[in-house]
Amino acid sequence: FSGEIVFSSVNGVNSDDVVAILTPFFNQVDALPGITLTSPFVETGAGQINPAGTTGFASLDVSLRSQTELLTLSEDIQDLGNQVSIDGLTIEYGGNIFAEFELPASEAYGLLAAMIILVLAFGSVLAMGLPIGTALLGLGVGSFLAIILSHIVPMPDFTTSLVAMIGLGVGIDYALFIVTRYREGLAEGLTVEEAVVDAVDTSGRAVIFAGITVIISLLGLFVMGLAFARGLAIGAVVGVLVMMIASVTLLPSLLAMVKHKIGVTTWSAIAALGAFIVGALFAVINEELIYLLFAVGAALSITAMSFVVKPMRRHIPHRIPKAKELTFWYRWSRFIQRRPWTAALSASAVLLILASPLASIRLGFGDNGNAPESTTVRRAYDMLAAGFGPGFNGPLFITVQGKTAQSPEALQGFVDTLNNTDGIAYAQGMPASQDGSLSLVMAYPTTSPQDIKTEQLIRDLRSTVIPQTGVDAKVGGFTAAGVDFAESIGSRMPYLFIGVLSLSFLLLMAVFRSLLVPLKAVIMNLLSIGAAYGVVVAIFQWGWGMNLIGVDKAGPIESWAPMMLFAIVFGLSMDYEVFLLSRIKEEYDRTGDNASAVADGLTATARVITAAALIMVCVFAAFVLGHDRQLKLFGLGLALAVFLDATLVRMVLVPATMELLGDRNWWLPAWINRVLPKIDVEGHHVVHEEKSVS
Repeated sequence: FSGEIVFSSVNGVNSDDVVAILTPFFNQVDALPGITLTSPFVETGAGQINPAGTTGFASLDVSLRSQTELLTLSEDIQDLGNQVSIDGLTIEYGGNIFAEFELPASEAYGLLAAMIILVLAFGSVLAMGLPIGTALLGLGVGSFLAIILSHIVPMPDFTTSLVAMIGLGVGIDYALFIVTRYREGLAEGLTVEEAVVDAVDTSGRAVIFAGITVIISLLGLFVMGLAFARGLAIGAVVGVLVMMIASVTLLPSLLAMVKHKIGVTTWSAIAALGAFIVGALFAVINEELIYLLFAVGAALSITAMSFVVKPMRRHIPHRIPKAKELTFWYRWSRFIQRRPWTAALSASAVLLILASPLASIRLGFGDNGNAPESTTVRRAYDMLAAGFGPGFNGPLFITVQGKTAQSPEALQGFVDTLNNTDGIAYAQGMPASQDGSLSLVMAYPTTSPQDIKTEQLIRDLRSTVIPQTGVDAKVGGFTAAGVDFAESIGSRMPYLFIGVLSLSFLLLMAVFRSLLVPLKAVIMNLLSIGAAYGVVVAIFQWGWGMNLIGVDKAGPIESWAPMMLFAIVFGLSMDYEVFLLSRIKEEYDRTGDNASAVADGLTATARVITAAALIMVCVFAAFVLGHDRQLKLFGLGLALAVFLDATLVRMVLVPATMELLGDRNWWLPAWINRVLPKIDVEGHHVVHEEKSVS
């Protein structure tokens, strides 16, 4: 790791008083364990003061690796710096050791949002608690297994956070879908055992299939050829597998235990839940555990009081369910089905307009220049750019080998060529290696690291400037590596798209015995993801409305973001698609009426899909609350994609296109039908039929 202590003075940084006060400070920093400081006031640091003498920096080389040790070191250095005070002197701290990277408590916000949304949507504390409890247990097991696997398979440090984020989302989705079907069974007059069997045999099958589609999407990361992506994929797949298993094994057992109480809620339960949510929210916002302890205490106190105060044990009146034809979602579906062309074209137009900025996407890497202006790393970055030039924050490391490296005269001739190249502010050669076989040239562009002109300069050096000199030289450094990584990601993204889309299409075709349904599903998912990409480009690359979410500076889109967004969002979108289509297919097989099947299927699943999507939007949107630009970009992209998929796609495009195609939705050439394996995802609603016959 590296860093800089950047300073400037209106009186000049070489003035006696500045040197006198900074030298002891630098000596104290150099004495800290695991750090080597090069002062600008010694011979080896002569180039660390700008020609105008107004800005300088001390370079730091840090051998520590632990995140905790780096945080402590950063605080110690800044504490020492706070003791330095002289008129006209400004000190800031740059580099990755001073960067503030704090992962927002997205899982906590997501859980609290899930509690509120599920209680409001289903009116029952148990109907809320079982999905969340199942998801939390699965989350714990999945995270534990991911940690164990990380000792066998290389995984990034944030893998457990990704596992938690995805696992929490799919875990609540899967459990919620099964619990909803169980409550429907009880409402139809089934016994507890029959309702559990019916829920697992229908919704449980859909959950297994939905989980498989998520796994396919995540495993698509393997085609990117990146070690960290493979590690993330393995960790996330383990999390999804655990959630699938918990949903079809643990959850049915819990449902059999709670029986008819799944729909019963007392006033004390609502009061205890409300007290816990308020206290927990204060704990997350203020990062104080004491609030959470108060929340738990308040919830337990209210529960204890209910044993004494009889009115608190009274049941909240049940909601009287409306007739299906009077529900909002049934009327909405019929509204869309009466004007399918208008709905389909309008929704498609909105998604295509939102996706249009995607045509100008430019992949790259953010740096401290994208950090909020309130952070010291951003102020240090700006001071260096102002004092030494925009390209100083992204130097190009050019390694020179062969005869040129062994000859000081030849090396200087190469450096002179670079200095005469458009786009290079200045270049300087460094001492050769001990055996004289390798020399290093530092070249500073005239433009900032994220400027497209810098990217073009790197390409020109590699393709034209250096080959024309005949020198054996390679262009490297963080800036050049960022360009290489972006190009590598961009070149392999089509393989990711083709692989995931093809496998998902084939799987959907086998399950729903249709050619058009999986084709529509793939196209619609691409539309929602493309729209999310487009909004991300408009905000983070073009700068439209970036101040509204706390972004101070526009720049390229992080190279890894489109890859990860696609893998995660496509899987989650397929979840909702499977939940909706499996119910529509079940109704179609039962009635043979496509229009009624679409309306009934949407009515049965819309509330579940909407609640699940709202929870995921809250989880992902929590990332936008942080300071890190990368996390903001990632969180906003995920939240937008899920929101658009659950609204414009599931609630508008799907019913509209299903209505337009009619019975052709379920057309499949006979020869394909014979070849495809038989997969029954709808299950058999036999228990209900037998009961109704008797």
